[in-house]
Amino acid sequence: LERFHARQLRVSPHVLGHSKAHVGRVVAELVRAAKAQGLQPGPLALSLRGDFVRIGSAYEQHKVRTPDCFDILVPLRLPPHLEPQPRCADGPGPCGAFVCGLRARDGWTRRSRPFAEGFCVELQGRSHLSSGLVLRWFQGHLQRCLGAVRYRLQERCRRCRVSLSACPGQPPTLHIVPCSDYVCCHISMAVRLIPAVPLGDALYLTALPPEGPHGSPAPEALWGLNASRQEQRLLGWLKEQAPAASCHLKCLQILKGLRDLRRHGLEEPFCSQWGRVLSSYILKTALFSLLLQGPLEAWDEQFLVERLEDLVLFLRDCLRKQVLMDFFLGNTSIPEAVALPRFLKEAAPVNLLSAFDGPTLDLVAFQLISTWVQAPHIIRMYSSPRYWRPGPAP
Repeated sequence: LERFHARQLRVSPHVLGHSKAHVGRVVAELVRAAKAQGLQPGPLALSLRGDFVRIGSAYEQHKVRTPDCFDILVPLRLPPHLEPQPRCADGPGPCGAFVCGLRARDGWTRRSRPFAEGFCVELQGRSHLSSGLVLRWFQGHLQRCLGAVRYRLQERCRRCRVSLSACPGQPPTLHIVPCSDYVCCHISMAVRLIPAVPLGDALYLTALPPEGPHGSPAPEALWGLNASRQEQRLLGWLKEQAPAASCHLKCLQILKGLRDLRRHGLEEPFCSQWGRVLSSYILKTALFSLLLQGPLEAWDEQFLVERLEDLVLFLRDCLRKQVLMDFFLGNTSIPEAVALPRFLKEAAPVNLLSAFDGPTLDLVAFQLISTWVQAPHIIRMYSSPRYWRPGPAP
């Protein structure tokens, strides 16, 4: 396992650091250009707030394999007279989905109508912000901005080609392809730019994927709640409390690596279900839950195999019981040192596994244990470079 981690999973901190810095420069230039070029719409429409938020495994020290995929939240600004009012969605839809009502400080007037027609849908007689309409606007807005400043962007950011691609219902992806031999920028990188509606307290609403776990389309009015900044705060607190040589992040990296290797021996449709049930977010949630159950001293690196087995067995039990609660929504057992916004504390608890049927979860639990038992064999069988081809986008 140590050799597997060192040779195939661990990302060089030096290369990752320079890749993150390079991505930060390009994204910062793009966001600044959107304002400097005067491409923002008027006060009755959406606009960029002017900053961006780095999220995901690359910024939480548990990224695996290559430093070439990144996630960035791009906060949006609503018209000054409108305020978001999120609430849990009722009726059919993905687990933990939200709808975003809008409150006009001076009441809905005729001047608010253009915004409602361009970005809202009617639900139960009220205007709600549409994630689909916002995402389509965001894609077009960035594409126009990039077309206006591409040459200046490529000259300033160490001579790289920059392009933007978008699939329907998905956030746009910024592709950064090097044109020089600069040692730390010779990697082609993909940056997913995710439009986000700020709620305050470092919470954001982001558009849900167009399809749920069962392939059912997600209504365009639904949003997901992003608490990445709270996750980063928790990881920072755990780093302070755990032993200096703690192995909790290494356990997460190895489990993600074994999950990806095992996928090569599975057939559809179970292969896709395997990846969705054992998503990186679910694996990270299981790790958080297990970490707070016992003494953090037990996570010293000398106990790597024992803790990794504990994580696999804990996840196996969650799959069999069909219950793994979201770590932040409605969780009252989080340490007081990790201050949570009131909105998260008062939210209804969400079972992350409720969207999957029992037979699927039982089969994933069986394959998970099988993967752990056969880990040395699976590592040897699927560790050739052809099984580690990077995907086209993060």
